Amino acid sequence: MAKKKKQSSNQLEIQNAAKTLFANIRFMSVDDPIKSIVITSSVPNEGKSTVSVNLAQAIATSGKQVLLVEADMRHRSLATMLGVRPSAGLYAVLTDAAPLNVAVTGTATPNLHFLDTEPNIPNPADLISSKRFGRLVRTLEERYDYVIFDMPPVGTFVDAAILSTLVDATVMVVRPNQTKRAELTGAYEQLQKANANVIGVCATFVEGSGSEYYYAYYTNSGERVKPESAAGGSGGAAGAPGGRSRAGARLSGGRRGRRAIRCDGLSAAGARAAALRHRPAQPVDGGRGRRRGATYGRPRCADH
Repeated sequence: MAKKKKQSSNQLEIQNAAKTLFANIRFMSVDDPIKSIVITSSVPNEGKSTVSVNLAQAIATSGKQVLLVEADMRHRSLATMLGVRPSAGLYAVLTDAAPLNVAVTGTATPNLHFLDTEPNIPNPADLISSKRFGRLVRTLEERYDYVIFDMPPVGTFVDAAILSTLVDATVMVVRPNQTKRAELTGAYEQLQKANANVIGVCATFVEGSGSEYYYAYYTNSGERVKPESAAGGSGGAAGAPGGRSRAGARLSGGRRGRRAIRCDGLSAAGARAAALRHRPAQPVDGGRGRRRGATYGRPRCADH
């Protein structure tokens, strides 16, 4: 029974974390909303696909139409995570072998749609650089409120750096105590060279503290106190004896002045790449970080 309760608490914490991440993304650009997002990392096994799925589900449950795109053409995983088996994928759409409405499939989550990619696609970087792929990105932005691209690691392949020039924003997923600082800064610098709009980092595999953290009280000095301790027999109201005041809804693991969330039992930050100790690349094209027709590391290939 205790195990089921803990699992339920963890799931609730994950959902709240993903919703907070979504809120942070929305508030970053109110006047010019972010619609298309690349999720990437510096090295493999940092949890980027988990972040992509949970973020997409959070957006869908808010009532927005969201499309999750499997853009990691070398290591597909999203279809299994979502429990779906699409009849066609990204490559079929780009080559006119299947229309977009056939390739896109629904999921168990209302408002969440999924576009898979076929296995063994030759030259993924060239495909992403093509004019047809750029037109497809613009079409998806017109049809859906949000489009999330799950990409391979920046430090391994150039795919994410290329696609980052076509979307509104890029989020880097980082696994503390495993990812080396040189790998992280190298990946970030690579995205900067591509003029990517890196809006923040999402730290994964960080111990959660449970949803009860949201209902804690804090003393005037900032000390966290459990509700039953803070109540002291007086109902726990603000201004209770002992100088306690209720801070309310302080995010688990976060410090004041910094947005921190939990994702998959892990901590995720929606702050502006603060953990990288670098300033984000200067946004282009109206401040959305997009540069239409830009390429990274290779010339754009002919239209397919």
